[in-house]
Amino acid sequence: MPDRLRLEAEIPGELAGLRLDQALARLFPDYSRSRITQWIRSGQVRVDGAIRKPRDAVLGGEQVRVEAELPADVRVEAEPIPLDIVYEDEALLVLNKPAGLVVHPAAGHHAGTLQNALLHHDPELARVPRAGIVHRLDKDTSGLMVVARTVEAHHDLVAQLQARSVRREYLALVQGELVAGGTINAPIGRHPVDRKRQAVTASGREAITHYRIERRYQGYTLLRVSLETGRTHQIRVHLAHIHHPIVGDPVYGGRPRVPRGLDEALRARLQGFPRQALHARRLGLLHPRSGEAMQWEAPPPADMDELITALEPLAQ
Repeated sequence: MPDRLRLEAEIPGELAGLRLDQALARLFPDYSRSRITQWIRSGQVRVDGAIRKPRDAVLGGEQVRVEAELPADVRVEAEPIPLDIVYEDEALLVLNKPAGLVVHPAAGHHAGTLQNALLHHDPELARVPRAGIVHRLDKDTSGLMVVARTVEAHHDLVAQLQARSVRREYLALVQGELVAGGTINAPIGRHPVDRKRQAVTASGREAITHYRIERRYQGYTLLRVSLETGRTHQIRVHLAHIHHPIVGDPVYGGRPRVPRGLDEALRARLQGFPRQALHARRLGLLHPRSGEAMQWEAPPPADMDELITALEPLAQ
């Protein structure tokens, strides 16, 4: 039997003028636009209580309610991939994702993903959208993620993310010496030329990133970064935008700027770090059943910890 999915949201003003199917695809990014279009056409979507067509334009401020059948996802195969589970109960699980693990199957990554691993860990997750994954980490970003184990928990956690009440804090080692923390409020969208990248662009969606200094070194700064929004590659794009790209970032890092006079071993370690030095350290949310405030923390993995330790002689 398929599960029933229930979603409710208000269409934000920033989506005014879009087609209904386009607006809902942005509002509910865990569901494909084609699936949303099917729901609209079959009358499983109500806008201010009325059935609308996919091409109808939205004005902003409308109340949307989705009550749809959600069939089990049988296309993704379960695979016995080890998981570092930090917390687990009947409604959710929190895991510490290693760098190098892709979250969802996609072109070039049809197997060996976190979703495959979750379906092996709990086959019942096939009844939950995307095996319960409600937010993403890039392949080479490590750290904490929450997974919903029921459709109801998924609905609640998605609502918390939309309300910006989920607290996500990252550690990021960046190039250059920042003198103070700050906030980056700059819209992010597809790069106008390279469609595989994201960029700060006037036509993008609202994106807000807060950062504070954790430790400053000669030529580098370790930041505590928190997200108010959750755009693709948001931290990486924003920090590159203020000319402090993340060390090791192969897409947004640019040419490494290594200070003069560094020990050759440290220079080689910094220039050869194989991924973006970004780790999701803390995660806080309200439990979807009890409403209890919960928080978890995971230290950075060995590669990033060793890099930070190697920089300690350069601390200011």
